[in-house]
Amino acid sequence: MAKIKLGFVGVGSMGQNAHLKNYVTIPDCEVVAIAEVRQGLAKRVAEKYHVPRIYKYHEEMLANEKLDGIVSAQPFTRHGVLLPELLKTGIPLMTEKPLAGSIEQGRKIVDALEKGGGFYMVGYHKRSDPATMYAKKVIDEWKQSGAMGALKYVRILMPAGDWVAEGFNDLLSSDEPYPALEWDPPASDMDKETNDKYISFVNYYIHQVNLMRHLLGEEYRVVYADRSGVLLAVESAGGVTGAIEMTPYRTTIDWRESALVAFEKGYVCVDLPAPLSSNRPGRVEVFEDPGSGVTPKTTTPSLPWIHAMRQQAFNFVAAVKGERKPMCTAQEALLDLENAREYIRLWTGK
Repeated sequence: MAKIKLGFVGVGSMGQNAHLKNYVTIPDCEVVAIAEVRQGLAKRVAEKYHVPRIYKYHEEMLANEKLDGIVSAQPFTRHGVLLPELLKTGIPLMTEKPLAGSIEQGRKIVDALEKGGGFYMVGYHKRSDPATMYAKKVIDEWKQSGAMGALKYVRILMPAGDWVAEGFNDLLSSDEPYPALEWDPPASDMDKETNDKYISFVNYYIHQVNLMRHLLGEEYRVVYADRSGVLLAVESAGGVTGAIEMTPYRTTIDWRESALVAFEKGYVCVDLPAPLSSNRPGRVEVFEDPGSGVTPKTTTPSLPWIHAMRQQAFNFVAAVKGERKPMCTAQEALLDLENAREYIRLWTGK
């Protein structure tokens, strides 16, 4: 395939700095069009990133462009309105996480995807961090070989902190008013207070909900939520215990997210940088103590100087070209919404 042609739906803060600035420098793709309701902003962004055409609405872009892929950076509480329209084209799609703001809207999106016949990669960028990709390979090898014994425990620590890390320092902004937009209805099974908690949770911690499944390599169920809202405990289909610790403390100028994957005879530990940090991968530590007189060893690999958002862009382009599978499918992202709903139910009793 020659260079793939991409269209962007939305070039606000995340559209520009998490996505567009990465795609425009990938040799295998060309961003040919932007659809952005704030036309003044669209013009300035297009000039900065050398995108040849702009449209106000995605319908205009789809009618006039022959696209190989679409990147849609929109509020997830509009996904149920917007994404079925994009998915019916059959054009490969990538969005930010989560899949939607409710299970109902998530199911609507998955139905549209299956009818459209394309694929949809949900932007869980932590899967694309070079550290996570390296760790996942080691974990899967250990599970297959049994060299380090059984997988025993997965712990994810996610304190609140400075997730931006100067990532918006070249953002183009606008004071143009938004036109009236249609939004998804709230979940039908929650009152407003509970729904607000759910939306807040999936906005901030759904990355960890998803990462837990990725590291386990299998589905799990949420079995416990403490009253303070710090601990979420899970049990995997294979009986492995996992825990997500949500802001037991917070930082102001740092980011300290980590994941520990423990086996009987070793562990893999991943430290992840702030989501919008640039040219910085995470860090991996691999500890092996097989016993029988073998000297234990700790390995810390040197990883390429590429950040997760940029690697995610490479991974989506590769998926569009048929060179790899999408890093996270819509069907799997729907499970995240279901796990999140069970956590809220256990936490609030509603």
